[in-house]
Amino acid sequence: MKRTAILMTAFLLSAFLLNAQEFKLNESGYFNYKGVDAMAFNDYYPEGHQGGICLIMHGKRVVTNGDIRFEPTPGQWQPLPKLKGREVTPEGIVTRLAWPDSSKHLTGFNGFVYPDAQLTYTVSLIPVGTGFDVVVDLDQPVPEQFIGKVGFNLEFFPGWLFGKPWLMDDKSGIFPQQPNGPTAMSDSYSKFPGDYSLPGRQTLDMNLINSGYKYSPYTADTEVSEPYCVGQKFTSCPDDPYTRLTITSYTEPLKLYDGRMNHNNGWFVLRSEVASCATKGAVRWHIEPSVVDEWLYKPVVQTSQIGYAPAQPKVAVIETDRRDLPLPTAYLFKMTPEGEKVVKEVTVTPWEGKFLRYAYLKADFSDVKEEGIYRLRYGASASPVFRIAPDVFDRGVWQPVIEYFLPVQMCHMRVMEKYRVWHDCCHLDDAVMALPGNYLDGYSQAEDTYGRAKAGEKVYGLNAGGWHDAGDFDLRVESQSGECAILSRAWECFHPQIDATDINQKTHQVEIHQQDGVNDILQQIEHGALTVVNGYLALGRLYRGIIAHTARQYVMLGDASAMTDGEPGTADDRWVFTENNPMREISTAADLAVTYRALKGYNDTLANHCLAISKELFEITQMPAGMDPRWAKMAEGFKIPVAVELWLSTGEQTYFDYVIERWDAVVKGVERSGWQTARFAKSLEGNKKYAAQTKAYREALMAYRDVLDGQVGETPYGVPYRPDIWGAGWTIQSFGYRHYFLVDAYPDIFTPEPVMNAMNFVLGCHPGSNQQSFASGVGAASATVGYGLNRADWSYIPGGVVSGTALIRPDFPELLVWPYLWQQVEYVLGGGSSHYMFLVLATQKLTK
Repeated sequence: MKRTAILMTAFLLSAFLLNAQEFKLNESGYFNYKGVDAMAFNDYYPEGHQGGICLIMHGKRVVTNGDIRFEPTPGQWQPLPKLKGREVTPEGIVTRLAWPDSSKHLTGFNGFVYPDAQLTYTVSLIPVGTGFDVVVDLDQPVPEQFIGKVGFNLEFFPGWLFGKPWLMDDKSGIFPQQPNGPTAMSDSYSKFPGDYSLPGRQTLDMNLINSGYKYSPYTADTEVSEPYCVGQKFTSCPDDPYTRLTITSYTEPLKLYDGRMNHNNGWFVLRSEVASCATKGAVRWHIEPSVVDEWLYKPVVQTSQIGYAPAQPKVAVIETDRRDLPLPTAYLFKMTPEGEKVVKEVTVTPWEGKFLRYAYLKADFSDVKEEGIYRLRYGASASPVFRIAPDVFDRGVWQPVIEYFLPVQMCHMRVMEKYRVWHDCCHLDDAVMALPGNYLDGYSQAEDTYGRAKAGEKVYGLNAGGWHDAGDFDLRVESQSGECAILSRAWECFHPQIDATDINQKTHQVEIHQQDGVNDILQQIEHGALTVVNGYLALGRLYRGIIAHTARQYVMLGDASAMTDGEPGTADDRWVFTENNPMREISTAADLAVTYRALKGYNDTLANHCLAISKELFEITQMPAGMDPRWAKMAEGFKIPVAVELWLSTGEQTYFDYVIERWDAVVKGVERSGWQTARFAKSLEGNKKYAAQTKAYREALMAYRDVLDGQVGETPYGVPYRPDIWGAGWTIQSFGYRHYFLVDAYPDIFTPEPVMNAMNFVLGCHPGSNQQSFASGVGAASATVGYGLNRADWSYIPGGVVSGTALIRPDFPELLVWPYLWQQVEYVLGGGSSHYMFLVLATQKLTK
């Protein structure tokens, strides 16, 4: 009776405060009051802890993923509802959702197992005074066998909470650094799977999920943490007005769980279960965030963490609260033996566009060329220290990519660094031909794509070469060939000299910081080419990739040698997948033609295989009949880049004629592939026979330049940048890499600044309060907690380049210090680090 009276009083008070509503719907479609923002289903990436009800408090995303789930602490492998509709009004945001989503049941990139339960419901976020009511209305009760399984979850980001207090009714506690027992056992909802598979779709092999291991990430709801506390009113961080949050449940009790108990990448979860027979008002919460009246977003001074060459443009971006009055001046300080000394007053100019939620200023100090260490100050804010020097890129900038990152990612090798073993010799049992079906991470196997192999048979020759792709330990053909091509172009354009690693393919041994008298870039190109060439020779076609075939193996972290026993013919052997994908076959053919040029004279046998495979793929690959019209425009000239690269590699007239005969497609495709065709087109200039072709090509380039200038002007960072859920670092690096070839061939049309701006973006001149360089271990402050094979150790791999600042939709840039957010801190192959390395080398050349 007492509990009922308290809850009724709280609910009536909530209704009374409605007339004093402080949170207002803003033009971006979410509720705002001073420094606090409340969003509802703007994002829909809950498997990446980004979706549902979300609160950003004074510049920090504190909670997210407020929604109905079938587990107390779900991970990326657990099923998600389907968004059916969303209505936004000043009175509230009402989102309609449903279980299941049949398009993801046992199929897709990472298919889910949906339970035999069909639910439709709405989640309403209603502003009330200085807080919100959250109301869940079900169209039908939860089936009895799932009572206790279905509840409303809200996830708290652990990185803000370690060592912080919480209160629950008359109980209290401190958020722990690691998950602590005891655990609670229950039957998994996956014991009651629904039958929602769509006709004609490949479905997951259940052996992928239940493969003899006691733990499976698909059924991790069988053992979760016991709740730290149970009650009706919960407060997190009562000692911190900037993140304090109080939540009251008017329905079932609140329970605080630690999601890291059953998923390493889990967050803290506050949850209320849905009661039996409940429908309308099945869940009713009131959320009261603390609001600091005087809070303003502190200006962030964004510069390159490394610094600048004397001749390089030097423009800082200053990110400020829109409510803040801009200062007219920033101050450039130089470090001296006596301390900091002001050397320049820098005029601050507003950037006139609109970007994200902030106002932006720019401070240009390009005229400063004197060598030294500097810092730029704006009011009470400052940049990290940086250098201006002619040798600023000569040591510890691009070199860690070759010195550390690629050696550590090498598969089939034992990688050592003096006292340290990064990982032992791994995957020497590669590989078994995949069985038909839908598997993990976008891998599927069709029966008609095997080539020379047969399902379940050992494929020989695959236990050499290749790099682990980020932390997933798989080898994707586009990652392998793409990495080779980027490194090969870097070698071709700049011939960088580096010998910091001993690499022995015969003994499968790598020793970091041990010279062997051979350029490391050539050795890395060789290592990547080995896996692509050996795969083609063994299969008679390209492989799609080589990957673990059970979920338990796939999520393994730590030493790669522990993933399999190294003995062929046992159940832990990785599988090799194949596919019919003309676009991927042609892009790989182009990569191999470039790789041939780098390896020629170094490993002629391997180089000749690269060239032969490229030529064969060029001849045999065709786009399928009845092709999707969306691909038609791209397909028109899809072989042209291969022909260009083969002509550059061989000088053979066949490839030259192929390109000339399709010149209309070359001209139409400059925006997409001009970076690949520019060198060919430039070679025609001065030849009267091709005057019409070169004129048309130049006109197309100038039209593209105008488009590009418009895109570059849309943000204060001087690069085309459309923020998305995934960090944009890789995309911007790829743009800068491609842009270099246009600048190199046509400096009278294209300026070099976008190349340098792309590099500066990676090195720290990017949006958000986190000023870190995306290149781990590079710069005064960098991403030293990365999503790599060692992410469980909260560590990093020098030279790895993370995905970077992500977007919390619609307008909040975020880069958290947290090793499990792949969309923010993941390493990658086939770009990322190697694109970054190329940008640094390109900037060195352009500024000299």
